[in-house]
Amino acid sequence: MYVAASTGCFPELNLQESFDKLADLEYTTTEVVVNEEHGQIRPSELARSFDSFVQICRTSRRITPTSFFLDIDPNDENFQETFSLCGQLAKATNIVVLAVHASKIGTPFNGELERLQKLIQTSILQGIHLSVLTERGTISENPETLLSLCRNIPGLTVCLDPSHYIFGHPKAKDYDCLIDLVSHVRLRDTTKDNFQVQIGQGIIEYGRLVIQLSKAGYNRSLCADLKPLPNLDPIAELRKMRLLLESLL
Repeated sequence: MYVAASTGCFPELNLQESFDKLADLEYTTTEVVVNEEHGQIRPSELARSFDSFVQICRTSRRITPTSFFLDIDPNDENFQETFSLCGQLAKATNIVVLAVHASKIGTPFNGELERLQKLIQTSILQGIHLSVLTERGTISENPETLLSLCRNIPGLTVCLDPSHYIFGHPKAKDYDCLIDLVSHVRLRDTTKDNFQVQIGQGIIEYGRLVIQLSKAGYNRSLCADLKPLPNLDPIAELRKMRLLLESLL
């Protein structure tokens, strides 16, 4: 396992600037966010700036991109096109994980099954791992439902974000059944009442999680995903998160 940070930690910066900022904080690997409003790669620019994005990812010397997070609604009319382009970009830059949102709660199971089957076919051809984010308010909010999807779709993996199984729930949900399927992990500190709190003030059991992942043979990133919060120094928070996670490895 290794420690990474998301470019989404600096939504105001472009791709190169976010790489430089995270490298200054001594992160060596990163997740790249694809989103129209706050991502370092905008879907509307992906096709026409494809070669430029490839060049930035390939020539980065201080930090290595290892995953993409396609942060767009699965129902977006351009989702399939953007997904395909992201897969091509991942293949061109030797990125192995592409994480996506699950569909909203209320989506028929068979409908989601069919959608993800189409995506997995594309991802396999491009040699990448398709990873579904565990997320409150979506089908993946229930660990057993996500497990069932993975069992029905060979090759489908899990992007584990424990915060979504804690925040907004009377009791934290048990996601142990998903550990063996994890291909990417996104982290911050969380309480039942607040999705993100100051590092050290939440109830995420980082040590237990690292032990579980280690026993499952997980060898990919533990990715800090810290959004700017009022009255908190984002630089200090990212530094604390890196030191915390490194101390557990």
